[in-house]
Amino acid sequence: MQRLQAFKYELVPTGEQQHDMRRFAGACRFVFNKALALQKENYEAGGKFIGYVAMAKRLTEWRNGADTPWLKDAPVHPLQHALKDLERAYKNFFAKRAAFPKFKKRGQRDSFRYPDPKQFKLDQANGRIFLPKLGWMRLRLSRPVQGTLCNATVSFSAGKWFVSVQAEREVVQPVPQATSAVGIDVGIARFATFSDGSYLAPLNSFKRHEARLRRAQRAMSRKTKFSNNWKKAKARVQRIHAHIGNARRDYLHKATTTISKNHAMVCIEDLQVRNMSRSAAGSADVPGRNVQAKSGLNKSILDQGWFEFRRQLGYKLAWNGGWLIAVPPQNTSRTCPACGCVSAGNRLTQAKFACIECGFEDNADVVGAVNILARGHRVAACGESAQLGRSAKQEPAEAAAQLTA
Repeated sequence: MQRLQAFKYELVPTGEQQHDMRRFAGACRFVFNKALALQKENYEAGGKFIGYVAMAKRLTEWRNGADTPWLKDAPVHPLQHALKDLERAYKNFFAKRAAFPKFKKRGQRDSFRYPDPKQFKLDQANGRIFLPKLGWMRLRLSRPVQGTLCNATVSFSAGKWFVSVQAEREVVQPVPQATSAVGIDVGIARFATFSDGSYLAPLNSFKRHEARLRRAQRAMSRKTKFSNNWKKAKARVQRIHAHIGNARRDYLHKATTTISKNHAMVCIEDLQVRNMSRSAAGSADVPGRNVQAKSGLNKSILDQGWFEFRRQLGYKLAWNGGWLIAVPPQNTSRTCPACGCVSAGNRLTQAKFACIECGFEDNADVVGAVNILARGHRVAACGESAQLGRSAKQEPAEAAAQLTA
């Protein structure tokens, strides 16, 4: 099977190379925004969508025009790829997979890509990379790149430049070394609770640094905007955000790697994190209720990184020959795994579960994980997504068999 994998490294550019990379990223941002404005004007005039080929001809005119001659200083392939990014954004919008494309702002996700492996060279022996119009550049080669090079993306984040090299290689169809299955219930008090009773404590990376971040943001707000001191304060805020994100990613990578190696099948809830963390403020006409409490809950949900946890589990289990199953999340922590009773009264507190019919007691998160595993078995066996309820009450022997599966 073919495996696509990206390898990200920190670049060590010279001052001149940093200046050029900022200019290249700005040129790609300009081309993207100019093409987006042109698409909007064309739509308002009643015209059809301008495809990539026609837009690439406009790019040639912009590069040769008298208004934007500085576009010639940037490599042409990243500029062309900016147009492809816009076309893909429109296709995602037309397919209802994403919102309408927005104009890019300076300082937010500045990047540019060399889409062809013939356009750059990677010298792993000496830890350097060659990029067009930038020359050879040192990089911190923390691990070797495996496979055939596909493309290279240069990005700027928190005062540092990075390059992400995507490679493709042929690997043998993986066979899982583990044979066990596990259900996982994600939460806030416990980041991940497993159906065997064990759990992972939450990292709460943002919460740990929230006070320091608040002080840095207040100091930044007191500075004159765009002054040198304001830029220094802004860089300090960016470094704190980068530290929070790096700690969260490191925690998630270690957790998902361990889970994917120790289990052949992992069952999780199909959570819509975007909907769960939506603001409850409402509008002026219809104000929301418990807005402050919901805001704190949203902050805690986003601090856990549930979506990234699921994404990493998906590809790592596939690499190890495992299987990730997402099941409906309704009533997983309200269903008794022993008798099948579904009731809100079963959940006495946030942590305690006690069945109102059979008296079964356990931690609510563990009960949720057990029910998630049971649903995962049914989905894997017959494609069902049915929930365990009164209409499908199981016999005690069947329930015990699922609990030990």
